[in-house]
Amino acid sequence: MTAVRRPRRPSSRVPSSAALLLPLSLLPGACQPASGPAVADLQTRAESTDYVETTRYDEAVEFMRAVADASPRMHLETMGYTSEGRAIPMMVVGDLESGDAETVRASGKLLVYLQGNIHGGEVPGKEALLMLLREMAMGERPGWMEEMVLLVVPIYNADGNERVQLTNRPRQHGPIGGMGQRPNAMGLDLNRDHMKLDSPEARSLVGMLSAYDPHVGVDLHTTNGTRHAYHLTYAEPLNPATDPGIIRFIREDWMPAVTASVKDRHGWDYYWYGNAFGPGGSEPAWYTFDHRPRFNNNYLGLRNRMAILSEAYSYATFHDRVRATYWFVEEVLDFATARASEIMTATRAADAASLAGTRLSLRAEHAESPQPATILMGEVDRERNPFSGEVILRRRDVSVPTPMREFVTFRSTLDEVVPEVYWVPAEMTIVRERLDDHGIGYTTGNPSGPVEEFAIRQNTVAERAFQGHNERTLEGAWRPRVGGAPTGGAAWLRVPTDQPLGRLAFYLLEPQSDDGLLNWALLDEWVAGAPTYPILRESAGTR
Repeated sequence: MTAVRRPRRPSSRVPSSAALLLPLSLLPGACQPASGPAVADLQTRAESTDYVETTRYDEAVEFMRAVADASPRMHLETMGYTSEGRAIPMMVVGDLESGDAETVRASGKLLVYLQGNIHGGEVPGKEALLMLLREMAMGERPGWMEEMVLLVVPIYNADGNERVQLTNRPRQHGPIGGMGQRPNAMGLDLNRDHMKLDSPEARSLVGMLSAYDPHVGVDLHTTNGTRHAYHLTYAEPLNPATDPGIIRFIREDWMPAVTASVKDRHGWDYYWYGNAFGPGGSEPAWYTFDHRPRFNNNYLGLRNRMAILSEAYSYATFHDRVRATYWFVEEVLDFATARASEIMTATRAADAASLAGTRLSLRAEHAESPQPATILMGEVDRERNPFSGEVILRRRDVSVPTPMREFVTFRSTLDEVVPEVYWVPAEMTIVRERLDDHGIGYTTGNPSGPVEEFAIRQNTVAERAFQGHNERTLEGAWRPRVGGAPTGGAAWLRVPTDQPLGRLAFYLLEPQSDDGLLNWALLDEWVAGAPTYPILRESAGTR
């Protein structure tokens, strides 16, 4: 195991690939480091500035090109584009002839997607992933490639990354030379856009997921708020509609193993993501965030994939946040290598599960853990950013075990029976577009037997817009459609739930879903003032 490199200071600029790289000497079936120290000397801007600054987009692309030139295991691809037209670079790492989706899927290996910088000011993931690419280009960790192919996107929110200001993410401890902004150039939070897909970045991501179909996704963040003692916290998919086997494997096997290994090797504490607060004046408790699939890890869970969120501690130094993230990814990949076959088996089982007739959650609330937890709370010192003059907080090496109630999972507050088929009117082109974007399968035809319609009892629209939408909530119930199936007209879209993305189709199309197409006001022209929901459904019991 190679630790994160201590910063070196030859320059404040990442050297060009032409200046760094020498020809690569190859052995059959093996990857060797470039002759000489060229790749080893490649640095991120964080390293070259002693963690005062963070890597810019052009530097990240140049770094990745240099790494790709150094190793036949590195295949530089473009995942898609940002709203300002920047290509989103993705490094495919593996013993492959090329990095295209067909070649990668044909490898039969575990596919792991690693993502940094979904929020432009949360930069440790970007730096850690670039460093990891450098180490692998030097020939380190060859055992990973025996079992896995990695899809590495260090700089997902490239436009947000470039909007550097000293005042972004106030109180976070660095980089004191500034960092990017949370949203993309359109003002959208990309970690709220996985269902509605308003941004080109989100559409690029789901297009990649459909093409490559990674078994695992790891999304790297930085925390806000609570002053705890953990260097990093993490979460699995939190939506109760996720396949239980996926949640169980991450909660009971994967994250406990990572936590124990980091503690043993580095002496740092990691734990389940949470913030300590007391709603309504109650005693503080440890609460995780949101269950809805608009968030990356929850969305991937509804696609039947292993998903892991990491949150480096905001008030640790920038250097420590990068180290914490690097070590986390390293341990996650070590575990994935050792348990690759089990991970693939679990995702295949989730894909093959029959959903029709079962009940799945559409809304949820925090669930209290059976036993109180002992949370390690921390303390901070107040400092000033020497350039902006603003107060920033620095983690003190203090750990105070504090008993409190814990709410790190969710329970359903509303569930519904999964039908066999949804029938979508042909004129609802927005639904067709979103099904295509997400990769959900459908055919065309006409309902011929008894179908159900949703009778609307209450129709509520939020007064205030969120992410550009006034969210809509329906209350009501499914009932047999009077007169049976509609006749005449254009062919309908027939969306079966008997497909790998059946859970996602259910959550998108159900009218009472708290994160579906209706909730995001995408179906307003068909439901405003209407007595019934326009999408029908067919179940075994309605035939």
